[in-house]
Amino acid sequence: MGRLFDGPWPIVIIIVVALLLFAAPKLPAMARSLGQSMRIIKSEVKEMKNDGKADSTTEASGPVEGTIVNHPKAQTGEPKDGTDVPPSTRA
Repeated sequence: MGRLFDGPWPIVIIIVVALLLFAAPKLPAMARSLGQSMRIIKSEVKEMKNDGKADSTTEASGPVEGTIVNHPKAQTGEPKDGTDVPPSTRA
């Protein structure tokens, strides 16, 4: 007589049957969450690859830290000492 657990296939079949019997109503939700997780991982990996490319282009152009760009008070010529004055339209 052959032994039941000699190979991996009988164990796999038993696990699949148990999942179908006891977790059948939850399978669509589990598959949906698995798909969402895979999409999130894929987008994060893509973002990590893009972050490396963006850093190399930013370093080549030089630092922009401390530069006031399109500030309404800086364009009118009021404070030229580099202090940041908030716009008067803010509440």
